[in-house]
Amino acid sequence: MSELVPGGNLPLPEGAVTVRVPGPFDVSALVTDDGGRVRGDADFVFYNQPSAPGARLSGDALTVDPRRLRAGASRVTVVVSPADPGTPLGRLPAPVLQVTGAGGRALARFTPARPRQETVLLLAEIYRRGDSWKLRALGQGYADGLAGLARDFGVDVVDDPPTATAPAPSLTAPGTPRAAVPPVRTPAARTPVASGPRTAPAPAFRAPSGSPAPRPVPLTSPSPAPEPAAFLALVNSARSRAGSPAVTLDSRLADAARAHASAMASAGRLGVEGPDGVSVFQRLTAAGYAYITVGEHLVSGPRSPAELVEYCLRTEQPRRTLHDPAFSHVGLARAADGRSGDTYWTALWARPLTPADLTRTVDEVVDLTNRERAGAGLRPLAVDPLLARAAQAYSTDMAVRAFYSHTSPEGTQPWDRAAAAGCDRRSIGENIACGQRSAAEVVEGWMNSPGHRANILKPAFTHIGIGFAGGGPAGTYWTQLFGA
Repeated sequence: MSELVPGGNLPLPEGAVTVRVPGPFDVSALVTDDGGRVRGDADFVFYNQPSAPGARLSGDALTVDPRRLRAGASRVTVVVSPADPGTPLGRLPAPVLQVTGAGGRALARFTPARPRQETVLLLAEIYRRGDSWKLRALGQGYADGLAGLARDFGVDVVDDPPTATAPAPSLTAPGTPRAAVPPVRTPAARTPVASGPRTAPAPAFRAPSGSPAPRPVPLTSPSPAPEPAAFLALVNSARSRAGSPAVTLDSRLADAARAHASAMASAGRLGVEGPDGVSVFQRLTAAGYAYITVGEHLVSGPRSPAELVEYCLRTEQPRRTLHDPAFSHVGLARAADGRSGDTYWTALWARPLTPADLTRTVDEVVDLTNRERAGAGLRPLAVDPLLARAAQAYSTDMAVRAFYSHTSPEGTQPWDRAAAAGCDRRSIGENIACGQRSAAEVVEGWMNSPGHRANILKPAFTHIGIGFAGGGPAGTYWTQLFGA
């Protein structure tokens, strides 16, 4: 069974799968096409409408058979909300998504970060990639209930007219493994929120990964240059006040940002992955920038670099990215959707990969792992160069070939890869993870997962090897190989 993190995905077997969220929650789903929109109200599956072609809701379990979905359907977004609509999710136990296949075989589990003020959470999506289907963990929240969510996906929802004091709905993704969380979105149907003394509405900030595209084939138009020098001055002033070192502009980051902003504008939606199936991280590595850590701001709405920086500084997670002392380079670009006039921004933050940084990161993972073992009264693990070679090769392979699984596309298993590296240890174990941006974050994630924790704390293991690679759809790929 796979323990997923936000942004993590895995291939699904043939046939129906069931997703279940036990506890005081209501489960619902939206069936959409490639444009991210429902075809009609019948594509909204919830407690008052528990079935649609290929999707059936029974209690806390939603069963989806991709082969039986309506024609043109390419995505099913799984949503959870409190059974008591007036209760914020933050007051309930954290929802846990459990995914099973034929015969009840456990496939995956996903536990998002604990929500705050959100009343609806996008937990996961089942989506078509070529001729196969995959599951992706999301963990994004809405603060204005199922009505706002459904309206954004194109469901016709009759609602009371908005008032001037109505709070703006927010989209957040607490605990996302990237350095930035999705920014706030104000749907067009809602009252805009004024910012400061201006009488014009504030920019509408949209959230990546899950915000539907309103048009399948929008037009794009060029935008003025984003004044990188002015942007850099604002950023470094803010970083100086936070005690962080200055960053410099990098042309490779700017090229990747430009390509991704244009891709988002052409699709009319924000997303870590563009309509061409290429992630912002893959664009960065394709531009020739190998990184040890990376962060991104994907935002729609600001009219200038100053407004973009202002937004980042007043929002917690984007502010952390802007202030992060680990970053040394930044790149910025924007592109406009010529049909809607919306502006799409991409800011990329990174630190280049060096042999010294890679060694330091790997050593930190080993040290943190051994601290966990020491706390359990176990002997520390020694680094095995052969296990390390196999682990590094596998992290690189997952990033380059854009897959995430203990089984490689050729069908090899951890022990096969260890043996191919020349390791002859009798017992082999493996932990993998994707999306985490630091050694501390990845070890914490493994320790919070029972299966991964069991490997770390297995008394019989005596040796370890660590692999790390940047790129791919998730941005970072980590491998722990254990041996005895």
